[in-house]
Amino acid sequence: MELKPLKSFVAVARLKSFSAAARELNTVQPAISRHIASLEEELGASLFIRNTRDVHITAAGLQLFHDANVLLQQAGEAKQRAQKAAKGTLGTLRIGYLPSACLTFIPYLVKRFHEQYPQVDLALFEMTASEQMVAFDRREIDVGISRPLPQDYQILYESKLLYADYLTAVVPEQHSLSGRKQIQIEELKQESLILFDREEAVGLFDSIISLCRNNQFSPHISAQPKHMQTLLTMVAAGLGTGIAPNCIAKLFTQGCRFIPLKGSDTEVLTQIHYSKSELTPTAEAFVKIALHSSERIQQEMSA
Repeated sequence: MELKPLKSFVAVARLKSFSAAARELNTVQPAISRHIASLEEELGASLFIRNTRDVHITAAGLQLFHDANVLLQQAGEAKQRAQKAAKGTLGTLRIGYLPSACLTFIPYLVKRFHEQYPQVDLALFEMTASEQMVAFDRREIDVGISRPLPQDYQILYESKLLYADYLTAVVPEQHSLSGRKQIQIEELKQESLILFDREEAVGLFDSIISLCRNNQFSPHISAQPKHMQTLLTMVAAGLGTGIAPNCIAKLFTQGCRFIPLKGSDTEVLTQIHYSKSELTPTAEAFVKIALHSSERIQQEMSA
């Protein structure tokens, strides 16, 4: 059953006139008559009783009039939803984010997005970088915020910088170095180092190892936790000294001291990732907000 004949039928039923329906729909009366005839043929029932002066609706017509109004309303709403989805103002958005890197600014980005696109359903997932890659593969997230992706993922996903961080030493508050403003990396060569798990951030781990070797020592790694909060907990418990991005100072840090590494020019990047070929309108809208806010994020994370 097509929508155009239904519109003609509803107009005739409401106005009780073929000519008036034609005027309202900006068409000619024969076209209205053809639409009604095609509906009656399809249904096998008369919809109107017509004479030279009046048009009366039949029992079948009354039922169709009720149902057709519902169908036309649903069709109009479906059209509007599709148009809104195409503009990114309706739909869903699934965001995976690395908590240690963006806990302080992810609420701001989500709030900005929700203010502009209140009809979009948002889903947030705390995920490590490796979990985000799996989620991308399974099409479970539309946007990810984490460290740079491995080389093979860079073919499929676009990555844009949100902010650049620097490395800091994390020592127990009772450590002999805890009162220092800065330290040299070589001062940690006798320490048991706690580093973030390599599988979760290959670039970060390898850059720390390279930094140590460039300063003439091989680090003694005692642990590689998969979560930055676990790293802080281990340091606070006196199980070793951490080297990590300074952003983790925004987490729960009781019992820890953060000391910048002097002479280290290693940048730790936090990026927003999205599919090159399957970027949804809602994801595109969120990415634009995030990139527009990158200067603000950089200032906040550097404070």
